Amino acid sequence: MRPSGRENDQLRQFSFETGAMPYAEGSCLVRFGNTHVLCAASVSERVPPWLRGQGQGWVTAEYGMLPRATPSRMRREAAAGKQSGRTQEIQRLIGRALRAVTDLEALGERQIVLDCDVIQADGGTRTASICGAWVALKLACASLVDAGALAHDPVFDVAAAISCGMVDDAAVLDLDYEEDSRAQTDANFVLSGSGGIIEVQATAEDRPLAFDNFATLMALAQKGCARIFAAQTAALG
Repeated sequence: MRPSGRENDQLRQFSFETGAMPYAEGSCLVRFGNTHVLCAASVSERVPPWLRGQGQGWVTAEYGMLPRATPSRMRREAAAGKQSGRTQEIQRLIGRALRAVTDLEALGERQIVLDCDVIQADGGTRTASICGAWVALKLACASLVDAGALAHDPVFDVAAAISCGMVDDAAVLDLDYEEDSRAQTDANFVLSGSGGIIEVQATAEDRPLAFDNFATLMALAQKGCARIFAAQTAALG
């Protein structure tokens, strides 16, 4: 039995609350169990200098955790004067995931920044951020279409992410912190609604992961993401 009492293939209770930040062009408060992430999409009518004049836009992300998102207070990275390697890696992952399902030429010469702020952490903050950021991005693009700035929505597919892992020699879906901290293998799967793989991050902590166990984790991720895709689409109304 898992610490949470869930079945091995069962997601935590999750939800997407849109409009959580009314000043943003798109926003979503995403919850996976006790992991809560506030995602906001901001549209800028200019691209980074290295993209100017190339006829395409850019989608990027920034990620952070509030000091009391965890049981003990963490120091703000701004106070330390630099971002941690973990923070940089996660926000790059979020950006890659969203660009994979966005037609950057159709976006035009504008940039959309997704801010993902973890207000409560219990494992899976990067995967929850991707799921919520996609909803926020979709809402921001819809606002551009409604305003006549875009002829059509440049986000052509849905993207979601979920963690899977080997815990006590069993393959489980959607790890919380207790499971993640003692997992023999921890993996994050970023998948598209059309059935493609955007990115997979997998690390064996105890011993090498067998190929058949990887296939089991992949199947769990596909099952979990199918539910998430449906909830993301429903949240858009």
